[in-house]
Amino acid sequence: MENFSTKKSNLTLLCDFYELTMMQGYFLNGFENKICYFDVFFRKTPDNNSFAIFAGLSEILDFVANLSFNAEDIAYLRSKNIFCEEFLNYLLDFKFNGEIYSVQEGEIIFPNEPFMIIKANPIEAQFLETFLLLNINHQSLIATKANRIVRAAKNRPVFEFGSRRAHGNDAAIKGAKAAIIGGCFASSCTLAGKKYDINISGTMAHSWIQMFDNEFEAFCHYIELYPKNPILLIDTYHYESGLKNAIKAFKKYNIKECGIRIDSGNLAFLSQNIRKKLDSENLKECKIIVSNSLDEFEIKKLQNLPIDAFGVGERLITASSNPVFGCVYKLVAIQEFDIIKPKIKISENNSKTTLPHFKKIFRIYNKKTKKALYDEIYIYDEKLDELDDDLERKEMLQCVFKNNQIQIKNLKISQIALYTKNQINSLEKNILCDNSQYLIKISHKLQILKTNLTHQAD
Repeated sequence: MENFSTKKSNLTLLCDFYELTMMQGYFLNGFENKICYFDVFFRKTPDNNSFAIFAGLSEILDFVANLSFNAEDIAYLRSKNIFCEEFLNYLLDFKFNGEIYSVQEGEIIFPNEPFMIIKANPIEAQFLETFLLLNINHQSLIATKANRIVRAAKNRPVFEFGSRRAHGNDAAIKGAKAAIIGGCFASSCTLAGKKYDINISGTMAHSWIQMFDNEFEAFCHYIELYPKNPILLIDTYHYESGLKNAIKAFKKYNIKECGIRIDSGNLAFLSQNIRKKLDSENLKECKIIVSNSLDEFEIKKLQNLPIDAFGVGERLITASSNPVFGCVYKLVAIQEFDIIKPKIKISENNSKTTLPHFKKIFRIYNKKTKKALYDEIYIYDEKLDELDDDLERKEMLQCVFKNNQIQIKNLKISQIALYTKNQINSLEKNILCDNSQYLIKISHKLQILKTNLTHQAD
């Protein structure tokens, strides 16, 4: 019988193999004494949205703070017969000694603008690439999708119901976290509730109804068990009989604060007819919750209907309409002694040509309205342009890891979600619409540098 271990997973080798071969090459060429800068950014927002939401920072910082190779890792790498003993011995004492600059988790981010910068020697910096990208690409994708759904729901609660459709355990748990950051009210994932201290929610499946001799009996037993705000699923057989039996059960136990859920059928037609019936039976406080393959596109079709909340599953947890976030990790500068030399990656596709150098990012707000107007990107040491008196700057990148330690406070997911909500509210209405482009200004000095480096490479 296979022996299953319960110890915490060792994720050190969760990297692309080329990172290790490049690391050895850097090591043998003496690059451990150089410093390099990598930008983390994305090129295109899924579903043509105007912005995305950054998620995944807490997992990244935890990984970096505890990064080390154990004896089993070294033995495995040795078995590949490609790594020299000098390099393997170096890995035995390996730690990340660099610095990480990042926007806050839950921040609004825009295409082609770095929201994280890694400053470290090439060996250390290269090794982080896969773990950083896989966490950011997944969690930012789900947080962004969730926010689109939440905004489509227009202040009506959205419940994340996607665990069983997620692409594996980790995707379910971290997807639930990201969905809460994006604005979902609660998740059905119990483990995510325990791990992240987020709201969890769940009612019943059709099997509960089928276990009993009749629907009314099933509802009564459920209300006896859970009399506080019970929610009954009414479409196991037919919604009309289900609604009739739910009303009968609510009245039997004198339940006023309650809800019914519909998981199939024409939700627009059903919600209107159910609302009329509930109101006529003096159950005006009874909520109507709908599910059944919903996303922001389907929810927009249900505007101005008597629906109080939405349960969203597979299309949220898999971001099925556009399931790739496309975050990238690109070298932008190398430092030797006190001189930082900018680097550029050029492509025939101009959108893939990188923005060189170590940079600073600022968001400009209207002091009075507190609305975000545009972002600025400067070379790290250049003088900033003066602003009009009615404007103010916020520096976006802060040092979150340095001297082998996390430099920021660990926030609850509910705190991150509230921060995200506030940042969404700081956006102008046109940016909340699809296909509206947020203005990002690149300093004149940085534009000239990019042009000169591009010509030099010809």
